[in-house]
Amino acid sequence: MKAVDTNLLQLLKKSERFVVPIYQRVYSWGEAECYQLWRDIVRAGQRTSLNNHFTGSIVYIERDQGSNTSREPDLIIDGQQRVTTVTLLLAALAQRLEELPEDEREPVPGFAPQRIRGLYLTNQYESGDDYFKLILTQRDKDALKSVIRQGTQPDKDSRVVANFNLFLSQLRDPKTNLVEVCHGINKLVVVDVKLTRGLDDPQLVFESMNATGKKLSQADLIRNFVLMDMPTAEQERLYESYWFPMEREFQGANEKRFDEFVRHYLTIKSPSHTIPRIDEIYEAFKAYAFGRELEGVTREQIVVDLSRHVTWFAAMALGKETDMQLARRFAEIEKLATVVYPFQLQVYSDYAAGKLTSAGFAQILDATISYIFRRTVCAIPTNSLNKTFATLVSSIDPDRYVESVCARLLTLPDYRRFPADEEFIEALKTVDMYHIKRRAYFFHKLENHGSKEEASTARYTIEHIMPQNANPAWQTALGEDWQAVHNQYLHTLGNLTLTGYNSEYSDRSFPEKRDMEGGFKHSPLRLNEGIGQLATWGKDQIEQRASSLAFEAVKVWARPELDDRTLSKYQKQFTAGSRFDWSQAHAMLAAMPDGTWTSYEALAEAVGTYPQPMANHLATCTDCSHAYRVLTNNGAVSDRFKWLDPIDTRKPVAVLEAEGIRFVRGKADPEQKLDAETLLELVEEDAA
Repeated sequence: MKAVDTNLLQLLKKSERFVVPIYQRVYSWGEAECYQLWRDIVRAGQRTSLNNHFTGSIVYIERDQGSNTSREPDLIIDGQQRVTTVTLLLAALAQRLEELPEDEREPVPGFAPQRIRGLYLTNQYESGDDYFKLILTQRDKDALKSVIRQGTQPDKDSRVVANFNLFLSQLRDPKTNLVEVCHGINKLVVVDVKLTRGLDDPQLVFESMNATGKKLSQADLIRNFVLMDMPTAEQERLYESYWFPMEREFQGANEKRFDEFVRHYLTIKSPSHTIPRIDEIYEAFKAYAFGRELEGVTREQIVVDLSRHVTWFAAMALGKETDMQLARRFAEIEKLATVVYPFQLQVYSDYAAGKLTSAGFAQILDATISYIFRRTVCAIPTNSLNKTFATLVSSIDPDRYVESVCARLLTLPDYRRFPADEEFIEALKTVDMYHIKRRAYFFHKLENHGSKEEASTARYTIEHIMPQNANPAWQTALGEDWQAVHNQYLHTLGNLTLTGYNSEYSDRSFPEKRDMEGGFKHSPLRLNEGIGQLATWGKDQIEQRASSLAFEAVKVWARPELDDRTLSKYQKQFTAGSRFDWSQAHAMLAAMPDGTWTSYEALAEAVGTYPQPMANHLATCTDCSHAYRVLTNNGAVSDRFKWLDPIDTRKPVAVLEAEGIRFVRGKADPEQKLDAETLLELVEEDAA
């Protein structure tokens, strides 16, 4: 590797051609980066005492160990955003100078339009792609060529065209001093880093240099990692056949979701279903790829597998599903909790392979939707959801696919429980439904359940039948206890509905809201059925309506039905450890700080099992670090505790005391105990 400080114009002049490899990201500098470069250049041009302005690094690979005098181009692996932007500025400067009177077209010696084009933008005696000093990836290639040729600019949305026009506008500004701009450009200095193919590791250099310019996404890093070391022809084939179609799925508003997809993909591919941190996806992917290569899996096979999973993810999360029954359910899950996706990717894989019917898939999605939404209404903490669904895969019985998934959801205990009808109904009747997450989703689905003609509720707003401002008329109508009634029932389900006349209703009395034009008596909404026939509105009416709607909601977000015998069979399998995933318990034990302890009950509750199976597992598991930190519920070391190493003679209490645990009469300090919720917080992130 050779690295020297070089004047950027000299580098462009001496290099016959730079090519941005097909695996590199598209040109993405926006106005902010362009204006920053512009300001830097103008400042440098204004300061006569400043000889150079450093603007980053250009890292490139000599193709086939060529040189700058060869016909083969150099491949840029870092700095393409910077080189492209300066190229656009030079093209804009050449065009602006050509617009001036002939005697003003060379404000600084060497900066005439013909010299700019001939030295820094083109190889004037070549043709085709060889004519251009810089060739971008396919999505930007034609746009840059058009700009340099001064041809018709492409109609398509392109940062290349937009930034060229931005610089041209700045150069045409009467306040711009072209002499200062030319001097500033002439002072640009870069670190010229030339790598030799076969001797230098371009990926390691690329990673170390990715600290300046526009930060690469995790997806950019993964793409470069996968394709960089391949022969050019192989790069182009894999990119065109698999990677570029994947990128197209994530264009526009979905651009940042590729990182999310890879995170879900790695979760299901991990034997322990470990969920990588969002800022460590690239490192996790490298570890996965290297591990697979040791098993004989090629990079191409990994790319092909990624491509398949992208197709499924796009169907689930990006609205590309063609089966309308599945598409409707996918849209609901997208609104509720995207942490379902690792599990859902596995289910879609089995569905695509013919192991699961569309109807069976729909049943699983219905159970998932009900599980998530019931927990939301019942205010059960969401920080266990991502691990719940990441590990749910291990509970699948291919021979009884739907039944095994539903059974696992129904047998999850405590923090992971599937709320029963009674708990769900009570919550619906009493909790604040006005401020609950996904309230728009709730009222939309409740309104449309069972209807073949779905009505849009987007134009409606939430209406408090008993208004938020209890004016004298409402106080009289509610009676002596009006304040208590108002406080208790204002935001509850029985008092909430949808309307398009929210501003007209305002704080009017109930008879006015009922009988006015557009009032409840004339409402077309199913949610408002019966309200128009009531004489008054108060505590009794709110409670009756809440009960009615709650019983309807139980049907909408129904629990799967399995008989007691079937559930008992699965319960025994799960609690005995059959198909139970202990990886989260391992993660919690590893994450426990020194000076803390927990109990068998708390650890079992956190991972969704029972104390005895947990104790049995800890007694034999070689992957359980810090198992000695798990004590009885009152803080004592279990009588059955033994070190796995039979020659280990340490006293557990002594080990714990050395770590900072305080013992009084053989019992650990309860203030240092971690409960189930705290254990979850050690390893979980909030559900999306």
